[in-house]
Amino acid sequence: MFRTIKNLVWAFDAEWVPDPKAGRLLYDLSGDRDNRQVMEEMWQRNGATEDDPTPYLKTVMCRLVSISVVQRQVHKDGRILLRLLTLPKMDGAGSADTSERHIIDTFLGALGDRQPQLVGFNSLAADLRILVQRGIIHGLHLPGFARRPNKPWEGVDYFVKGGESHIDLKDHAAPGWGPGTPSLHELAVLSGIPGKMETHGDEVPKLWLEGRLEDIIAYNEFDALTTYLIWLRMAHFVGLFDTAHYEQEQKLVRDLIQHEAEAKPHLLRYVDEWDRLS
Repeated sequence: MFRTIKNLVWAFDAEWVPDPKAGRLLYDLSGDRDNRQVMEEMWQRNGATEDDPTPYLKTVMCRLVSISVVQRQVHKDGRILLRLLTLPKMDGAGSADTSERHIIDTFLGALGDRQPQLVGFNSLAADLRILVQRGIIHGLHLPGFARRPNKPWEGVDYFVKGGESHIDLKDHAAPGWGPGTPSLHELAVLSGIPGKMETHGDEVPKLWLEGRLEDIIAYNEFDALTTYLIWLRMAHFVGLFDTAHYEQEQKLVRDLIQHEAEAKPHLLRYVDEWDRLS
């Protein structure tokens, strides 16, 4: 189990879809196929069946469409401030930069500059992997993020398994792989925390094809909040928060949601589900 909590924590989640450009390049598909047809061909070539028509694709063949972060910052006076940060930043006017290059460059650039303690679920095997692979594909220059110390305890290292700079909650909840490994949804719901609600991961490509990026972002933000709440619960489990402090931390999350819901009313559905499970 993890042993520390830094003054700056980022609990994050990323969403991605099959990249039609990758499909056209890798499989030499003709240009007259639309994105939906290309994505269907990618799934077919990677083991699609009647029971599983959209199998998991290698992350290098996918494009990242959003990242959401719950940021916990402890100030010098002891105040704890939570923020919900999401890329792309949707301003309601349709002028946000939604390009994958911008999302990856902004997120990893800030990660290298600010060096928070990173928290995810299956993030070492999936989220971090796609960020690195697609960042390389885009030719990005991110030495601050990629720099590694000679030994994990001598500095920030987001790539080492079991380190304190990057807490992959899945590895701490169930070391190794196998049928006994819980999903984020299972671990959350059984803990009284919202898991997957209206949308599930395999629906994200359909939402993207329909141009429903704001629905993907809402789903992404729900998962980031869930990841953060699971991290709080595990921190309480290992003794980094006593019970009174843990309850205060959960209240801060509710306060954050109520504040953010003024501009993002979909977050109120998360509170409703949280209350139902509680």
